[in-house]
Amino acid sequence: MKQARSGPMADRVFGWLAKGAALFTLFTLAAILVSLTISAWPAIDRYGLGFLASTQWDPVKEEFGGLVMVYGTLVTSLIALVIAVPVSFGIALFLTELSPAWLKRPLGTAIELLAAVPSIVYGMWGLLVFSPVLSTWVQQPLQKLLGDIPYLGALVSGPPVGIGILSAGIILAIMIIPFIASVMRDVFEVTPPLLKESAYGLGATTWEVVSKVVLPYTKAGVIGGIMLGLGRAIGETMAVTFVIGNFNQLDSLSLFQAANSITSALANEFAEAGQGLHQAALMYLGLVLFFITFVVLSLSKMLLAQLRKAEGARA
Repeated sequence: MKQARSGPMADRVFGWLAKGAALFTLFTLAAILVSLTISAWPAIDRYGLGFLASTQWDPVKEEFGGLVMVYGTLVTSLIALVIAVPVSFGIALFLTELSPAWLKRPLGTAIELLAAVPSIVYGMWGLLVFSPVLSTWVQQPLQKLLGDIPYLGALVSGPPVGIGILSAGIILAIMIIPFIASVMRDVFEVTPPLLKESAYGLGATTWEVVSKVVLPYTKAGVIGGIMLGLGRAIGETMAVTFVIGNFNQLDSLSLFQAANSITSALANEFAEAGQGLHQAALMYLGLVLFFITFVVLSLSKMLLAQLRKAEGARA
């Protein structure tokens, strides 16, 4: 029996629903931005952009600056990316090109299961298990090796207690590896087999196939996966709160020092912040985090546009 086709009214209703969903997303985004701005306005009015250059954070004297939190957020996220991107690329490459068939499915499932571990579990493990190991086997040897070298010694100065910026960055890297690796694996697998087989037939090595065929074909998905992991790292709260130290001063640029991040400051202080400048300063931090995420997304879009433009120029 032939199924009747839907009429023009059904198409119009579908179009309205799709448009409504898109507009609702934009409305929600604008509402969040407006509400953050209104709530943060007392702090914006008093400190202006100088809020981002001040390290002072004293609720008693009502003197607030967000440099320590912004610095902690950016540096820990950068450390996480530096560690997670090559590891995730290696995992995705192994699963798609090198892994034996019997290992591919269980290993892929194990990687995906890491993404399901709650962040508070990562934080507890990082504080109770990973931090002592990091202190004994990484921080103390690095201080003995690099402590007397100019500039490098400053990066490893401070008490090697296992908590701080480096510890938070490594924990974030472990947390975002499953996301980036899963996306990279999925986009690598959509590369047409004919392209890879042709390259192998011409005598290309596995690395040449990946670098000359797979990566150019899947660069948009790869960058999207990296941005997904970066967004998770920037917005992570509980795991960072456990291991970053929650110290609102910036005494040095050492990776071993205790610091703070925007998300951990919000988690620790928002419930106790009274109405007034303290709460407004925390909302200002939330607004800054919103713009950091927006800038990261914009930069990824610009990077993709430049890559497409370069391809067009070569063609």
